[in-house]
Amino acid sequence: MYRTVKRLGIPDSQIILMLSDDIACNPRNAFPGTVYNNADRALDLYGDNIEVDYRGYEVTVENFIRLLTDRVEPDTPRSKRLLTDDRSNIFIYMTGHGGNEFLKFQDAEEISAFDIADAFEQMWEKKRYHEMLFMIDTCQANTMYSKFYSKNILATGSSKLDESSYSHHADNDVGVAVIDRYTYYNLEFLENNVQSASSKHTMKDLFDSYETEKIHSTPGVRTDLFKRDLKDVLITDFFGNVQNVEIDGEDEQKWKEDVLQLSKLAVDFTMPGRKNGTCASAKESTETLAPAVKKVGAVRVEGSKGWSRNAMGVGALLTCAAAWVAGSALS
Repeated sequence: MYRTVKRLGIPDSQIILMLSDDIACNPRNAFPGTVYNNADRALDLYGDNIEVDYRGYEVTVENFIRLLTDRVEPDTPRSKRLLTDDRSNIFIYMTGHGGNEFLKFQDAEEISAFDIADAFEQMWEKKRYHEMLFMIDTCQANTMYSKFYSKNILATGSSKLDESSYSHHADNDVGVAVIDRYTYYNLEFLENNVQSASSKHTMKDLFDSYETEKIHSTPGVRTDLFKRDLKDVLITDFFGNVQNVEIDGEDEQKWKEDVLQLSKLAVDFTMPGRKNGTCASAKESTETLAPAVKKVGAVRVEGSKGWSRNAMGVGALLTCAAAWVAGSALS
């Protein structure tokens, strides 16, 4: 997921990556210093272009919740803080070993569905997100979002209650499974269909691509807390760095009048002291200036009744222990 969102334009400054970091240098790793998610070993996930924000002993339940709720120490660097607001869209991806309403951290502690639900409610009350996509890949994953009660959260998981999540394939040279089936088919859809940040594929397209026969478990989607129809939610609203312009105002005519007034002021400033004879030409100048100003704007303004109330400005991603699938087998 980390590589995918970066490919779609989200920079490392807007990504917080948390890894148990116990794979690359594990003595049982036949390829020291590398991590692969496919048996062909075509892409080293632990290559040069990766920025890990929380690693090893830093990946704890307490630090994760503090990160979400912004209850970090004052001297915490920006790279370890979730700098979002009420116009931010957040994508949270979690994977590892889990069960009914819990997920393990480092095989030493657990975070419960109640912990995450309460943290998300604090985020909503503190205006730390506009919309959120929560995705989790673990055994009985769908139970992890069963306790959510905050607004504007879209959630999906790999398996239902009393159901395991399975790996896709193993690397025989390393001797462990390298990727889970649910994550594999999510990435396959994203890589094959979402080629750029301008993609028009929706979250409905992604969820409709789930096949129980391929995933070997029952993926779930929860939409009751989310106010938009899935067919209107672009995948890049969460996976890509897409920014729309939002203008506060009553109607379109108002800002046109403001532009015209600014044009007149600019003419008066550049041609001070002119009399009525020249004022007419100044008026003509403003009339020609206004359309030119109107054409400026590299971004399209979308709206409801003229003005957009949807913010797709900030893509923020939390990827928690992305390599735990292989890590547990190496441990």
